[in-house]
Amino acid sequence: MRNVLFDFFYSVLAAVFYVAALPLLVLFSFKKKYRISVPARFFGINNPPFQAHDIWFHVCSLGEAKALAPLVEQLENYRLAITTITHTGYEAASQYKAQVRYLPYEIWLWFWIRDPKTVVVLEAEFWYLLFRLAHRRGGRVIALNARISDRSFPKYYRMRWFYRILLSQCDRIFCQSSEDMARFMALGAKNVEVVGNIKLAQKIEATKTYSKPQGLVIVAASTHEGEEEGILNGFIAYRKHNPSARLLVVPRHPERFAKVGELIAKTAPMMELSYWSESQTISNDITLVDAMGELNNLYAISDVAILGGAFKPIGGHNPLEPARFQCKIITGEAIFLQRELFKYVSHVQYVKPEAIAEALVAAESIPPSQVNESIDLQKVVDYITENKNGKTKSV
Repeated sequence: MRNVLFDFFYSVLAAVFYVAALPLLVLFSFKKKYRISVPARFFGINNPPFQAHDIWFHVCSLGEAKALAPLVEQLENYRLAITTITHTGYEAASQYKAQVRYLPYEIWLWFWIRDPKTVVVLEAEFWYLLFRLAHRRGGRVIALNARISDRSFPKYYRMRWFYRILLSQCDRIFCQSSEDMARFMALGAKNVEVVGNIKLAQKIEATKTYSKPQGLVIVAASTHEGEEEGILNGFIAYRKHNPSARLLVVPRHPERFAKVGELIAKTAPMMELSYWSESQTISNDITLVDAMGELNNLYAISDVAILGGAFKPIGGHNPLEPARFQCKIITGEAIFLQRELFKYVSHVQYVKPEAIAEALVAAESIPPSQVNESIDLQKVVDYITENKNGKTKSV
């Protein structure tokens, strides 16, 4: 009875927030970045409930969607469904043999979740009504690759009464690390187990082959607002030491391509700038990669990767991809969302933006980065494919 009352008050509060946010949601619906995801998630446009399925994965964005690949491969005989939050996540998930939807805003889940069997939620996607309704309507709920960052844990702990209720809906929590396990247990979670980070099981490979030019190639990967200027200044200073070096700039979000191009022209007017979309070659001093899905292909022809997302308090990005291609990695100090992955990668320099030039010089005498760990997903697959009686499902 207590949980039913909490469900009611939570839903009412979520509805109030929804009504209050309606003007902004309508406005965002007209922006290119959100014109598909916002109408789908908040207004149900072209986002019907799943048809019959065996296993439902929920991921947030591109990185988590790509991390599903090894699991999807092992579960090819099951009827899979995937929900995402972002458009890039949706596009990545659409590459799999699965039904793909955007996760509706929580109050619509009352009408959207039908006959769940096994629901697997990745990382930190802790939506109360997703967990609660899946559990209440007979599904098993599994938190996979679960994590709580150093920065986030104090906030979670202050709200531990809420997370105790949410996490009680989980049948099993598979954590990335022992630190994560301790944090979940402090929040009152049960059935917690450490399996490592499933991103270690990803098959990281290039999809296209490009020619590598002579000289050092540096790729500034997945950069965010406020990061490119420091990287450009570091590259300009480094060019005095190594005049043949070339820089590829790959912004994280495509809607920033034009703005970053203007920034490069303003910050480095003495250097020749080219756009990847025009020739797909590295012929000038700086190349703006105004295309999606090229990072692994560019890592394959780069010597150094300056990994964005950590020179500002964003949390960092996946270092496994550049390390698999033996790029020497330079990144910022704000890696709090990726700290566990960085533990598995050797020879990484963590620097402030103003020290990028020095780090580029130091990289000349440092071995290439490499991944030093692996993960066996069989335990996870076995649990996902069990039924409630502990027996493997038949297909």
